[in-house]
This record gives sequence, C-alpha cells and structure tokens, in this order.
Amino acid sequence: MFENVEKSEIDNLGEFGLIDHLTKNIILTQPSTIKGAGDDAAVLNFEDKKTLISTDLLLEGIHFDLAYTPLKHLGYKAIQVNLSDIYAMNGTATQVTVSLGLSSKFPIEAVEELYLGMLLACKKYEIDLIGGDTSASKQGLVISITSIGYADEKDITYRNTAQEGDLICVSGDLGGAYVGLQLLEREKMVYLENPQIQPDLEGKDYIIERQLKPEARRDIVLALKEMGVKPTSMIDVSDGLSSELIHICKQSEKGCNLYEEKIPLDPMTFDTAREFNLDPSICALSGGEDYELLFTVKQSDYDIIKNNPDITVIGHITEQTAGMNLISRSGKVHPLKAQGWNAFNK
Repeated sequence: MFENVEKSEIDNLGEFGLIDHLTKNIILTQPSTIKGAGDDAAVLNFEDKKTLISTDLLLEGIHFDLAYTPLKHLGYKAIQVNLSDIYAMNGTATQVTVSLGLSSKFPIEAVEELYLGMLLACKKYEIDLIGGDTSASKQGLVISITSIGYADEKDITYRNTAQEGDLICVSGDLGGAYVGLQLLEREKMVYLENPQIQPDLEGKDYIIERQLKPEARRDIVLALKEMGVKPTSMIDVSDGLSSELIHICKQSEKGCNLYEEKIPLDPMTFDTAREFNLDPSICALSGGEDYELLFTVKQSDYDIIKNNPDITVIGHITEQTAGMNLISRSGKVHPLKAQGWNAFNK
C-alpha cells in the first residue's frame, strides 16, 4: 500500500511523539468537552444528563482483513461501529477515545491514513476525539475505540423493555454488509491465485460500501425524536437480525413473530446473494455488520412511523410462552435461531 513512497518509522517519533503528531490538528467542537487530548485525562461536563459509554475492540485477522480494507475506510468504520452503540441507547454521541496497537510493518504514513478516516467520521458526526493511547503490537493492528455520549434519563432506551403487542421495526436494509464481504473474499482468493487479475467489483458499490464504510444511524434517532416516538426497546444490528431480536426478547422476557417477507433487502444484496447461491433472507438474519437500528414501538405509534421510508415494520412482540418465531414467506412457523457471527468462533 505504501511500497512506492518513502516511509517514516514510528520509532523515530516515539509513543508520545506519535500521539502529538496524530492529534495536533484536532479541533474540539462539543460544549461538553472541557479538556481533550494532551493531559492525563480528558475532562467532560454533561451537566444534568446521563452519560453513555461503550467500547469496541477491532483486531486484524479477526474483524478486518487489510488485503481488501483501505486504512482510511477502516478508520472511518472503527468510529462508526462505536457510535452505533450510543445511538442504540437513543442517545447523542459526543466524544471518542482511540487506542492503537501497531506492529512494525506500519509506517507513520499508514497510521496517518487510518487516523484520517477516523477524523472524517468524527467531523461528519460532530464528534470530538479526546484522547487514547498507542502501543507496539506483535499480533498486527489492534484498534480500541471508546465512545461517549449522553441522554436525558427519560429518553434512554434499553434492550429489556419491549412489551407484548409492540411492533418490531428496523432501519434501512439488511444483509448488504455480509454479501459485500463475500464478494471481497472471493476477489481476494482470485487475486491470490493470479495477481494479474484485477478485482471484478463493477456495479457492486453499494454492498461493498456497506461492508467497508458503514454509517451509524444517528438520523433515525433524530427522526424518531422529531416524530415524538420513543422506542420501547432498541439495539443495533451488528451480529445479524435474528441474534439481535433474540437479545431483545430474552432480556425483555417476551416472544416474537418475525415475518420473512417484511425483512428489507436491497435489490443488489438480493441479486448478489443469489449469485453466491446464498439465501438473501439468511444473509439478513445471520450476516451482521449492517449497523442498522432494530427497535420496538407501541402499536399506537404505527400511524406516525409508517410513512418513513427508512423504517420497516417486520413483526411484533408476543408473550414469552409463544416463543420466538420466524414466519416464512410460505407461512410456515420456524423457531428463530441465532446463527450470527461469533467473535470466539473464527
């Protein structure tokens, strides 16, 4: 990636020099940020709000493959997947900290590219990058992001508060990130067999972007607030629709009916899944990494949300004894199973 340019070794700067180099151009914009990077700790002031905090760890070879993931995209995605957790609490994300474990193969220019993607995401979502850490790594690239935000206590939405009769809703469309990953993996294998063959990704921009450059759904949180709708429960779709819905049902001690025909699928996702002999619905149910919002609302809110093109009603919450069910397109009832991605089964 950086073979043809003169590389600057991180050792020349040292840990604190690298942090100073990466953070020197950060501009703080959040009124809640009293002190950002540059001291022993950041200082935040949320006044009478409740503070929301979430952390994610991304490991090279487990969560991403640098064979087809540009560092700029990786930096952008690393921020997005963390902001998504704050939005899934119906909150406002305001700050992040970034910690990196770097192997000797990464020159300063590579780390700058990674940071550029992170700062682009921060700028777009009005987030302050307020600190972090760097360390040497023998296992490749390690990225740890902590996201911070706030919400009024009355607005915070948990996973365990769905009620019988609530409508199950999801934002956007599902399965695209997983199908995009299959496409990238296929082209990687072709390249490894014959480096002279160029990747064949023409016309697949949407699903490739769903995998490499996801967008956290802050817009849905804002839209719901504008409509005066507070979800009764909410979670983000990182491990697949079925896995996330089971989380809501188990923690709320409820059942559900999920209708396969209602699951939103983009035409490109559908067609490309078929090219790979994959069931598009299974890609949505078990694929993961879509970072859409899965939430429940009261039935009385249906008339308010039904005309929003980014929200689809896909089922309803039932009593616990009814079980968690998937209703197929043919009307058959199947137990809903969590077959999503597992971080400990590689």
